Amino acid sequence: MAHLFKLYFDSFKGLSKEVWWLALITLINRAGTMVIPFLSLYLTEDLNFTLTDVGWVMSAFGLGSVVGSWLGGKLTDKIGAYKIMVFSLIVSGFLFVGIQYVTDFTYLCLSIFILITVADLFRPALFVALNSYSKPENKTRSVTLIRLAINLGFSAGPAVGGMIIVGIGYGGLFWVDGITCVLAGLLFVKILNPKKAPVAEEKEVVNRQSAYTDRKYLIFVIAILLYALVFMQYFSTIPLYYKEGHHLTEFQIGILFAGNGLLIFLLEMPMVKWLENSGRSKEYLMIIGAILTGASFIILNMTDWTGVLVVGLFLITFGEMIFFPFSNAFAMERSNLGNKGEYMALYMMAFSFAHIFSHNGGMQLIDNFGFDTTWLIVTGLSSASVILLLVLRSKMKGNKTIEN
Repeated sequence: MAHLFKLYFDSFKGLSKEVWWLALITLINRAGTMVIPFLSLYLTEDLNFTLTDVGWVMSAFGLGSVVGSWLGGKLTDKIGAYKIMVFSLIVSGFLFVGIQYVTDFTYLCLSIFILITVADLFRPALFVALNSYSKPENKTRSVTLIRLAINLGFSAGPAVGGMIIVGIGYGGLFWVDGITCVLAGLLFVKILNPKKAPVAEEKEVVNRQSAYTDRKYLIFVIAILLYALVFMQYFSTIPLYYKEGHHLTEFQIGILFAGNGLLIFLLEMPMVKWLENSGRSKEYLMIIGAILTGASFIILNMTDWTGVLVVGLFLITFGEMIFFPFSNAFAMERSNLGNKGEYMALYMMAFSFAHIFSHNGGMQLIDNFGFDTTWLIVTGLSSASVILLLVLRSKMKGNKTIEN
């Protein structure tokens, strides 16, 4: 047991103190955005919006994420990651507080769009800063630490948010969200000011390449988009399948997803370190992650045994633990060719576009064709992602330099 603990803690060694501070700030920020999981409930219960209205508000949310990710990348390349991250954290904090006072449908859609645009400026800037703070040999584990902070934040946030709603209502939720974002911004200013950590603002390369002309990277981004369309079903259609297809209670569903978070917390960092030492390429590991994720859906069609849900959850958990750290690290390394913010923005935008289409598309498929057909289609999307990653791997393995 002592040896296992040593292996676990050794997997965190070698990361810079700036990366640890970034992880703490990300944890505070992600835990603070606790209003997001309760947004649909707030809109229907407090504001009495129809489900159609909620759909439009969530579309504004997704569109804001796309614009914020794109704009965040552009501005990061222009004025640097530090300024963008501070602006995003502090201004989004005030916007979170203010949005509770907007109750008109049209103005709320506009307000949500502006809020998420500002909030998601943070994401490409975060990974540009992370790229600068990390040693080359530690980039993948640095990404994994940030993922760990995000997962912990998303786990703690809804639990605390639920208690706040019960205690003082949705208004308190907006206030806590806003205050935590501002506190994260102030901590960032205090600890990671470029005067104290100048490495955060690297000089740009002389001959910058646009991410939009990097053919290999565009193949990668399309593969990411397809993967995200599949992965995000676990936030919408899969819980519905658990309840309607296998008659699980909300408590049982919560236990299943808690198992996912626990496995990530315990295993992801040691596993990533082990995979890094295996000598396998990032493209190869992404392929394995995408295969496991697709398998987590197709296996649901193989039996009516409820235990298959646990097997499926294991597959998706290991799939994401492999796919996300190495895809993120691939994007960060590729960004060294040119405009770092632009590269990271494209990576984030793939997930933002997936948010717009994944949930609604999955629901429409289930409504029209049922769960079994939906899982076949989702597995097909995962397979398409694998094929593109195989193409990418082939191109990356080429000995000759191919013009992008």
